[in-house]
Parts: sequence; C-alpha cells; structure tokens
Amino acid sequence: MVDLQPDQLRTLDAIATTGTFEAAAQHLGVTPSAISQRMRALEAAVGQVLVRRGRPATLTAPGEVLVRHARRLALQHSEVLAELDLTSGSTPEITLVITGDALTTWALPVLAEASSWARLEILREDQDHSIDLLRDGTAVATITSVAAAVPGCRSTPLGRMRYRPFASPAFVERWLPGGPTTASLAAAPVLVFDRKDDLQDRYLRGRAGGPRHHVPASHEFLRAVELGMGWGMLPDLQSQEAEAAGRLVGFDDAASLTVPQYWQQWRLHSPTLDRVAAAVREAAAAYLR
Repeated sequence: MVDLQPDQLRTLDAIATTGTFEAAAQHLGVTPSAISQRMRALEAAVGQVLVRRGRPATLTAPGEVLVRHARRLALQHSEVLAELDLTSGSTPEITLVITGDALTTWALPVLAEASSWARLEILREDQDHSIDLLRDGTAVATITSVAAAVPGCRSTPLGRMRYRPFASPAFVERWLPGGPTTASLAAAPVLVFDRKDDLQDRYLRGRAGGPRHHVPASHEFLRAVELGMGWGMLPDLQSQEAEAAGRLVGFDDAASLTVPQYWQQWRLHSPTLDRVAAAVREAAAAYLR
C-alpha cells in the first residue's frame, strides 16, 4: 500500500502554486534541498514522474491527480480545525474560477457575503476555459458554460446569460447606417475580450469582421463599446443601464446569443464549499434566465 505523506503532498502543491522548487521552499519555510528530497520520495512512492523540471515547473497528469488530492485534504483539514475551534480565527480557504461577466453582473455580491465565513481566492477565466483550472486542481469550483462534469466533480445548472451586439449611437451611424449587413460588418471595428473570446465570432457566423481591439476586463470592455472603439457582445445584465440611458444601441436583437451557466465543484464533503455553492445557486436563481 502506498503511503502518501502529508508533507510530501504539501510540497507538490507548493510547487504547483509557485512554479519553482526554490519558490516552493520559500513558501514552506524549508530549504530547496528538502523540497527535492520530498519530491524524489513521493515520486518513488507512486512510481511515476509528477513534476516536469523546468522554469516554470509543471505537473504531469499523475501530478495533477495528486495535487487535487492534496488540496482536498487541505480544505478538509482546515474545516476540521474550525469545527474543533482550533483555528485561532482563521477560516477555510476556497479557490474559485469565475468569469469576468459573472463577477461584474451578479456573482460578486454573494461572494462578498461568503467572504465573512471563508477565505476566497477568485481567479478570472473565460467561461469556456475555466474548466481547465478545475481539472488541474487549481480551483475547487467554477462557473462555466461547460455542462459535462469534470471527473471527480459534479455539475449543476444555474441558468443562462443572454448576449446581444451593442455599439454607441455614433458608431452605428458611422459604421452600420444600413444595419448589420455583411459588407458593413466586414469594415466595422469589433471589440473582443481576449483571444479566447469567441462570442463575436459566434454572432458573425462565418462572416468577416473588421479590425479587432482586445479589452480584457468586463467594465472596461463596456466602456470601450460606449466610447465607440468597436461593437461588442454584452450581457443584458451589464448593458441594460447604458442602453436605457441611450449610451448604447442594440443593433441586432434578433441575433442574440444565450450562454448556459453551470456550477461545477469537486465531489467531497466540505461544509464550506457546499455553503458557497448554495449561495451561488440562490443568487443565480435571482439574476439568470
């Protein structure tokens, strides 16, 4: 039977978190030599290479499995200490991956409330790619557009977010005076969140788009559309105030896109994680379609 030592698992987690053996040593308060010894012992115990040595150090597939295990143990350990009142005021730490649009429009208030009873690390990632951080053990839960549960996780539908193409009135007058024709869209500048963002391409449906500008922050993306840098796809929850005030024009409502939202989390008994999940589901029920 393989005996997985807690200090070795913490070492692997530290390497995954910091990216180097030296930084992991500083993080754990030990020498780099101790880090190397622990890793050699752990790899010998499981009979597999767990870390690709380099800068940064990266995990192999077996290493990702063990990191997920290490982080589950760390979460459960902190909850046991809290239950026994042995934490000296500290609270369990939860790492979540949330899309920028969800944070901006509906998720942040409920997460702010949860911060009173859990320490939260919130990572921002595209809704189609956030699942990767759940799969490799970086996060314990995510809001994603992917319905299929990651192995070892469960998936719960939250609702849907509707996106419509928007631009400023002046932009529409200059670039789309006759509506979103194939010719006008081919010339009109378009805004995309980052290079993973495919919402604008989904709207174009194979048609050519104009010059692209990248604005990788939800609030600034909205402002860039208002300022006429280009047209872009915006969720109703974010665009409604600017549209009502006349700063934005929805120029093709019939071609709106709906993006499903799912909560995926590790399958483990964690009162803290389950409490966060319940709060997120309640907020989603109030805001999403």
